[in-house]
Amino acid sequence: MNGAQPVLDLVDARPLGEQGAVLAPKITFRLMPGELALIDQRDYTREEWFADLCCGLVPLTEGAMRFLGRDWAAMPYHYATALRGRIGRVFAAGGWIGFMDVAANILLPQLHHTRDDHGMLREKATDLARAFGLPGLPLGRPGDLSPGDLARAACVRAFMGDPALILLENPTQGRFPDLVLPLFNALAAARSQGAAAVWLTRSDRVWREPSFPATYRLRLGKSGFVPARRTG
Repeated sequence: MNGAQPVLDLVDARPLGEQGAVLAPKITFRLMPGELALIDQRDYTREEWFADLCCGLVPLTEGAMRFLGRDWAAMPYHYATALRGRIGRVFAAGGWIGFMDVAANILLPQLHHTRDDHGMLREKATDLARAFGLPGLPLGRPGDLSPGDLARAACVRAFMGDPALILLENPTQGRFPDLVLPLFNALAAARSQGAAAVWLTRSDRVWREPSFPATYRLRLGKSGFVPARRTG
């Protein structure tokens, strides 16, 4: 998009890796409105680590990490916390509050970050739940749902609101291929409104899907990003 501001912009960023290790060399990665990066990442811990990096939760030793033009490191804590409300995320490790029901888990981020009417939010969540193959908004606690239904509910939570950035950490878990089409549809709608997205995958099936609408295909390794096409 001509004249558009990047949604996500890593500029010569040298972040801390797992257990405080420095990831070298520096990373440069830019995601514009409407773009979708498919990232091949087989390591579960680096999947979470990169998503945390995008959210400004991983310190940098050099360079800058900007979201919507704002440098995460330069923002006051409360401002950065509020800005994270513009990010929708499917967490690799679930990210559920176990003592709350799934419906409350889905609605809570929007109730915290917006002033939208509770009834309107619930209606939107119900529509998204049906789009992702659920009969309605799940009412049980996370431990009561099947893994497949919990994966669908995680997608509902990620697309609630109007996220500027959507982070999907292995959303199909390699076990729920029926989620691919609803995710493609939800991503198309969000991208048409200017959202950017990152899909981190450990699934060969997702990587090889010929209709995957990726702007970029990349591999994340210990040496940073490289363009990639998985073979074999």
